[in-house]
Amino acid sequence: MRIAFLTAPEGVEQIELTEPWQAAKDAGHEPVLVSTESGMVQGFDHLDKADTFPVDAVVGKVAAESFDALVLPGGVANPDFLRMDEGAVSFVREFFERGRPVAAICHAPWTLVEADVVRGRVLTSWPSLRTDIRNAGGTWVDEQVKICDHGPAKLVTSRKPDDLKAFCEAFLDVFSQEAAR
Repeated sequence: MRIAFLTAPEGVEQIELTEPWQAAKDAGHEPVLVSTESGMVQGFDHLDKADTFPVDAVVGKVAAESFDALVLPGGVANPDFLRMDEGAVSFVREFFERGRPVAAICHAPWTLVEADVVRGRVLTSWPSLRTDIRNAGGTWVDEQVKICDHGPAKLVTSRKPDDLKAFCEAFLDVFSQEAAR
């Protein structure tokens, strides 16, 4: 599968990008770093700058339909920047409209809220997003990983970096099931 990893140019929690990216590569998938600007993405270790990563494709210049699935890493600033970018929000919304699977961890569901795709869904996230998810019509649960198949696109969510192992296993399983269909 060709998997889009969507991040803002700054603020992505590095481990929430690198671990799922490596898991996807190890499973034989093609991860593609998509951002709202060309150049490099600045990773963070919580609030401290970490490594940078080269952008492979830019929102608005690449179509969501050219991907089989979407991964949204977290970080506090990353999804906040993404939800303020209409191109990024539309890119995310299109995966749901096309019935393509999506995985989001930690603060990443903020972008899902902005895309208006959580209504009627059950998901988890960093606890501070609980009210935002409920206000957007979703049901928030405090679980390590949650798979929701309400609607045409399956959604895999997790709460935090400590959940990465379960998150990666779950999204790879869901993505593989979707690829086999």
